Amino acid sequence: MMDKIKVAITQGDTNGIGLEVVLKAINDEHITELFTPVVFANHHAFRHALAMIGEEKLPLNYIDTPSDALEGRINIVNVGNSPVTPVYGEGTPVSGTAAVESLVAACNSLDDEETDVLVTAPIDKGAAQVDGFNFVGHTEFLEERFGDEEHHARMLLFNDELRVMLQTTHLPISGIAQHITREWVLDSIRVLNKTLVESFEIERPRIAVLSLNPHNGDHGLLGREEIDEISPAIEEAREEGILAFGPYAADGFFGSDNRRAFDGILAMYHDQGLAPFKALARQSGVNYTANLSVVRTSPDHGTAFDIAGRNEADGTSMREAIYRAIDIYRARRRYEEMSLNPLKKYKESKSDSAGAQ
Repeated sequence: MMDKIKVAITQGDTNGIGLEVVLKAINDEHITELFTPVVFANHHAFRHALAMIGEEKLPLNYIDTPSDALEGRINIVNVGNSPVTPVYGEGTPVSGTAAVESLVAACNSLDDEETDVLVTAPIDKGAAQVDGFNFVGHTEFLEERFGDEEHHARMLLFNDELRVMLQTTHLPISGIAQHITREWVLDSIRVLNKTLVESFEIERPRIAVLSLNPHNGDHGLLGREEIDEISPAIEEAREEGILAFGPYAADGFFGSDNRRAFDGILAMYHDQGLAPFKALARQSGVNYTANLSVVRTSPDHGTAFDIAGRNEADGTSMREAIYRAIDIYRARRRYEEMSLNPLKKYKESKSDSAGAQ
């Protein structure tokens, strides 16, 4: 369980703060004692960011393939066929292509078992709409890459005190209500419960489910989703033994200490969950893509084009994303180990013993 974990880290949009926060997150002389960083970045863009923050003493290992990564070094896997010079301040086809190339290369390394977990720097969703990448964000791409019929990705934002999963993610407000169905809400409750057990090691998690409409729908006056869809989903989840409660009006819920009574919160849409989470978590927040076959985290901020190239970005959230990816990876391994059929484990142990004689 204590093997040195190889963390695949993407560069994000090269015109944003991605490489800056990556460098600030791993700028520690003891970092390679904790894990082996494998950064997928265009070497030219990486050196540009390195010069910007003025760091010259990191134990860097510039390589062309992740199979050449070394323990005790910060490994920089070159991506792209030509040098990329950052033009800070806005996403471009060049920076978007570089971001996608980094992401695909990192995912390939997970498939090939050359790395263990994935941590992604922020991309610009518009600039990333290049050939071969027609997704509105990381979550949707990773669901297609590492999900299946039973593994629909969910966005979960968390820190030490708060865990918020989103029922819907990158949708226009006008399209949210049609995704608030009993079946889909129930599935999200199940996923959140499973995630809290397997990835966060919470034995009997308590889950709060938020309403969609203001004032919890006011008994149907402001909308019937709470009556027709959300409440029935909660009841069915409770019949399955899941400790789900609600629905709760979001403003009152986050405006009180009620949230402290729960291990996880299911929000109905992106800003309903993320706005209060970011206000409460500040720089400690991490984004986790739950319900995938691999572990993926990211900082809970975007490309921050407004401060890109100024050496003003804070690497705290990226550092937290790296550490939490390692924690979740180990938690999931422990859960898998405990969940193995005892009889099967016994037979395998006997077989190994017989073969050693």
